[in-house]
Amino acid sequence: MKVPRRMCFSATASFAAAAVTGVLGLMTLGRAHGQAQFVLAATPMIFAVQQAIEGTLWLALETGTGGAIVTNLTYAYLLFAEAWWPVFVPVAVLLVEPDEQRRRFIMLTLGVGLAVGAYLFWIVFSAQPRAAIIDDHLVYATGRPSAFIAQPAYLVATVAPLLLSSQCVLKALGLVVLVGAVTAYLLYAAAFVSVWCFFAAVASAVLVYHFARLKQAAPQQH
Repeated sequence: MKVPRRMCFSATASFAAAAVTGVLGLMTLGRAHGQAQFVLAATPMIFAVQQAIEGTLWLALETGTGGAIVTNLTYAYLLFAEAWWPVFVPVAVLLVEPDEQRRRFIMLTLGVGLAVGAYLFWIVFSAQPRAAIIDDHLVYATGRPSAFIAQPAYLVATVAPLLLSSQCVLKALGLVVLVGAVTAYLLYAAAFVSVWCFFAAVASAVLVYHFARLKQAAPQQH
């Protein structure tokens, strides 16, 4: 296991990210029009919930709170991080993609997402995952080689739909998330799940610009 580089994370950082993405989520939801846009616009708000869960887990581990609280928080965080996003991202992008050919490719990534999401859901519930603070990072362990087996498929499901989008801002978000994934893996491999999700949450701020552009363009279409 690689030792994470010295970039400190904490309950404060997680709660700060939750607060910022929560505000951004309110902004994107306020600018969304229709159910199709609403799903994508909800992304920062969902990240806010996820980061708040991790912040609470940080506090529970730091204060020595054990038992069901830590276990339930660990389950909740990993279900978001590993099982939710591989399905949600392709669906969210698919709903706002107008190009039929691109939609077909995004549908393929949804199939990958459903498969890897189901597999990681099973891993989380069958392996009794644990969380620990190591070198100022939260490290999650399931005791199974899920990362090695599922990581490429997870990247396909969470990054490829954004890159396949015909909308430039979503492509840019895909590139940012991909760079964040590579950086997190190379520098913070042991804490990859926590670090990448933190950066992905921050990157979701790009969606504020995306929906601001859509709102400005809407009057011109009428």
